[in-house]
Amino acid sequence: MATKTKFAYSARNAQGKEVKGSIDADSRDEVANKLRQQQLTVLKAEPVAAAKGLFGEPARKAPTRDLCLFTRQLATMIGAGIPLLESFEILAEQTAETNKGFGLGLQECADLVRGGMEISEALAKFPRIFPEIYINMIKAGEASGQLDVILNRLADFLEASEALKSEIKSAMTYPVVSLCLILGITGYLLIGVVPKFEKMFDSLNAKLPAITVVVLAASNWLTSNLLAVAGIIAVTIVAYILVMRTYQGQRTRDLIWMKLPVFGPLMQKVALSRFARTFGTLLSSGVPLLGALEIVASTAGNKIIEEVLLATRENVRKGESITSFLQTSWVFPPMVVKMIAIGEKSGALEQLLSKISEFYDQQVHAMVKSLTSLIEPIMLVIMGTVVGVVVLAIFYPILELQKQLS
Repeated sequence: MATKTKFAYSARNAQGKEVKGSIDADSRDEVANKLRQQQLTVLKAEPVAAAKGLFGEPARKAPTRDLCLFTRQLATMIGAGIPLLESFEILAEQTAETNKGFGLGLQECADLVRGGMEISEALAKFPRIFPEIYINMIKAGEASGQLDVILNRLADFLEASEALKSEIKSAMTYPVVSLCLILGITGYLLIGVVPKFEKMFDSLNAKLPAITVVVLAASNWLTSNLLAVAGIIAVTIVAYILVMRTYQGQRTRDLIWMKLPVFGPLMQKVALSRFARTFGTLLSSGVPLLGALEIVASTAGNKIIEEVLLATRENVRKGESITSFLQTSWVFPPMVVKMIAIGEKSGALEQLLSKISEFYDQQVHAMVKSLTSLIEPIMLVIMGTVVGVVVLAIFYPILELQKQLS
């Protein structure tokens, strides 16, 4: 008898509270079934200790770009008539040259399949390589006999998701780096430069202008309380990390982000694009509607949208339409709700979801471009102002003193 895998799970009970624990099962589906019997809705379920030790073999994980390449190559090989097991072994050997952990994971998957396990069950043993949507789509491909078609859809989905993620990262990198530079330069000037001039001003016993007095006071305060400031920053970072591990903390963060004046609309469009792409890809691959809604909720990356989708799933389970609850949520614009309703009635929901995703991808691209062009001059002005104030505070008294002496 095969040994069951221990899964660590997080789920939501009937009162909406998050529950965490572990359970022995053969697959994620069995975990979901067992927890459903306990009136729990699964949010996440991962095998315990799926990765290898830190100082032993490399962890079984892979970046999205490597998974995209593997998926595309696997689809091509299966479409060319190469058996699945042989394709896995060839790609495992090839991948191990550039990413040993990924390659070992693929080889272990091949060993499990050779032992009689379904490919989707084998992939589920490595959640740090294969996300939940990947496993469910492979399962649908196995059932329909169109694994190469599903793999091509998966590759398209992963590539589009990675492109969107890269675009957002590039948009956020500049302001974050600029802010760090501003804080670093300001701290260096106040701690390393200004105190040296303060001694000179004291020796001259000259009357200092207001701007110089303010900068010197800020320098003295920061120098005297440097350890306290560093401690406050460290405690704040640790507290933020701990709070972000809780469901309520993540929900509050997502709500704040979506309500921000400039970044809020961008975050909403990103979340809607991800929702439409994931939902459409799952439905077109043959994943049942209720299962697709559950997967989309767990992979939404936004707790506000996750709550809406889980509530929608419950409504659909009761026999209501998808849009009956979506139209009551402020997260989903009327255009999206209307298009989904038309898709339900016409039977072309997958195509309309694809159109929604393409539309919001274009919107995100345009917003990122305009946001980048807007943030750059703002950051330059802030940096120039900070440096200019400190330089003026230091050299203005020197220039005034030079005039008096001349």
